[in-house]
Amino acid sequence: MMKSLLLCSILAVTVASAAPTNVLFIAVDDLRPELNCYGVTHMKSPNIDKLAASGMLFERAYCQVAVCNPSRSSVLSGTRPDTTGVLDNQHFMRPNMPNVVTLPQHFKNNGYTSLSLGKIFHHSEREPGDDPQSWSQPAWYHGEPYRHWFTKDSLDYVKNLKALPKDKQPKQLRAAPFEAADEPDASYPDAQTAEKAIETLRQLKADGKPFFLGVGFVKPHLPFTCPQKYWDLYPEDSIQLAANSKRPENAPDPAFHNNYELRSYGTVPENGKVTPKMAHNLIRGYRACVSFMDAQLGRVIDELDKLGLRENTVIVFWGDHGYHLGENGTFTKMTNFEFGTRVPLIVSTPGMKTAGQRSKALVELVDLYPTLTEVCSLPLPKHLEGTSFVPLLENPTKPWKNAAFSQYLRTGKPPYTGRSIRTERWRYTEWHDLQNKPAGIELYDELNDPQETKSVATDPANAPTVTDLAKRLKEGWKSALPAK
Repeated sequence: MMKSLLLCSILAVTVASAAPTNVLFIAVDDLRPELNCYGVTHMKSPNIDKLAASGMLFERAYCQVAVCNPSRSSVLSGTRPDTTGVLDNQHFMRPNMPNVVTLPQHFKNNGYTSLSLGKIFHHSEREPGDDPQSWSQPAWYHGEPYRHWFTKDSLDYVKNLKALPKDKQPKQLRAAPFEAADEPDASYPDAQTAEKAIETLRQLKADGKPFFLGVGFVKPHLPFTCPQKYWDLYPEDSIQLAANSKRPENAPDPAFHNNYELRSYGTVPENGKVTPKMAHNLIRGYRACVSFMDAQLGRVIDELDKLGLRENTVIVFWGDHGYHLGENGTFTKMTNFEFGTRVPLIVSTPGMKTAGQRSKALVELVDLYPTLTEVCSLPLPKHLEGTSFVPLLENPTKPWKNAAFSQYLRTGKPPYTGRSIRTERWRYTEWHDLQNKPAGIELYDELNDPQETKSVATDPANAPTVTDLAKRLKEGWKSALPAK
């Protein structure tokens, strides 16, 4: 009898330990690694910091393209931009890769309930359902009403735009790119996404099936609008403009844009420099929106804990690309600079022995697909172009990739393609027109000039470095993989 009971106990433990691991996949739009847990002490990000303390923070993680749709297409397909064919926000993954099995689809195919709340794929009316193949149910975008502006000044501004003759109206009928309003959190889309996530987690708990839950927060994407209480965390006199607000010396013209995304908002001039006053408000508003998003993230993770799901759930928190707030003479993203391509990335796994540790290893967002697949013991699809960094979760100092790769298609007349390689010390970028004619190169010494104030590509002393990095850039990502 005792032997039978012992056998039953062993079997029960074995079955429990073999239970599939859930995934809480948290994507954040336009979030740069300007967070307290990344050493930026003026930022109020307590919930992200708490997650970092229970997981592993990656100090040098990079996106493949510094704009929403291409970056997300790469992450969710597990392939690089040259494979997805998605290099801007106007073209989409599925027409180019009709048969690709995406990350959430792979989990769905392996018995998981796969759900999307908020912004996971880049949303477009031309791509209905947020890639329906990927999800067990239709994707949920946001609650109602869907609003960003609330103050009388903002509403009057838009009202006046609508009163203009059609030929005098701007393409986008938008108020200013920032607003502090006397509104509760619940008025804003990200708070509605958090509420939906809480409701969904409760249902998933009741269902008892393994899940892949994508929760996508939009802030701090423009417009930088959120409740006044988050602006109050960053007093007006505490805001300093970017220290490196000029274009890097010797950088070629294709490396830059005219801040066109910012200029699609009201009160922003069509041309010319962003005024110091506007830059001040943009920086303050961005930080306020980060703290607002952080509060919504905290609500979701608190519910995960409350439901007892945390002990069997891997949490991945990532930003889809970097962001400029005046650095390099630029606002928003869409560059190959460090500020455009470096992203926050935190991974927390059940029973993590390295919780609270950090890794300086070079990792890429395209690595998320194989990593989550391995963490959850699923078969590894053959089409993937990233590398599982599970070994780093076990040993954050393990020798790893020797480079990360990013690129950007600079549309215009003429268009240019920029390709960038980031090594431990250097960032090297080449620009070409679409006939592959050279249009300039950049080399930044990230050790001695982390703000990228001067390209040193033409310095004769750096000629061997340029030659080496040009070769490695041409050889591509496969040549940068860690030794097995």
